[in-house]
Amino acid sequence: MSNREALAALEWLLEAGADEAVGEEPVDRFQTAQPVPAEPSATPERAAAPAPAAQGASAAPPQGMQEPAVWRPAGQGPLQPAETVLREARDLAAAAKDLDSLHEAIRTFEGCELRKSASNTVIFRGSKDPRVMLIGEAPGRDEDIQGEPFVGAAGRMLDTMLTSAGIAIEEVYITNILFWRPPGNRTPDTREIGLCLPFVERQIELIRPDLLLMIGNVSVKTLLGTTQGITRLRGKWFSYQHDGLTAPIPAIASLHPAYLLRQPAQKRHAWRDMLAFRAALRGEQPPEIG
Repeated sequence: MSNREALAALEWLLEAGADEAVGEEPVDRFQTAQPVPAEPSATPERAAAPAPAAQGASAAPPQGMQEPAVWRPAGQGPLQPAETVLREARDLAAAAKDLDSLHEAIRTFEGCELRKSASNTVIFRGSKDPRVMLIGEAPGRDEDIQGEPFVGAAGRMLDTMLTSAGIAIEEVYITNILFWRPPGNRTPDTREIGLCLPFVERQIELIRPDLLLMIGNVSVKTLLGTTQGITRLRGKWFSYQHDGLTAPIPAIASLHPAYLLRQPAQKRHAWRDMLAFRAALRGEQPPEIG
């Protein structure tokens, strides 16, 4: 393998989420796996063995055979159903009276399985008293390491777009739909999104921004409750509302910077969205709600 091929293979592994070494030497799991014993063939003696006297009674194993190991729980109760965990997330979010207590509730919430594989809980960066709230999708590798959203290559592009449009980072509250990185940057599933959504909605309630900027497919679909994709919805204004808000908030959808890094030709569309957002923020052009 050439150096170029080796580097390409390493980059592929990093993109797939294999970004940490767990041992000094590679381990061949096929060599260390224990062989599964073959099931003994039926014999006349086994075939003639009497059945248990009653249903549910345990029969002794045939002579010469060991009783198979049976897993038994170590005293713990049944796994919590999704409804119970979702209720816990809603209760924790509703109980938070300010952003600091809400952030602490997110950090201590253990109902989402993603936190077990994540290095950090990624909540927000920017201002706690903003006019603008920006909501992306989920943390990536850099965000998981640093504990802040949009700090990698996509984050640098986002900052450049905001500052070029005359929007100071200090005026924006930046967060994501998810607070923990999905392994390998995979698309989050609906249960993971549902468990984080009460905390996202409570952030919006406490901040009450003048405008919302929804970045990426997951953010737009989740907040608008739609199945339409971002390419159809980008550049359009919507009236965002949920039960905890006393009044709707104008919200615009736009493309995710990570997508723009892969599809540079789409930057012109995202820039138009940013200019429309700036015009609405400055009062130059009221949002035209679709």
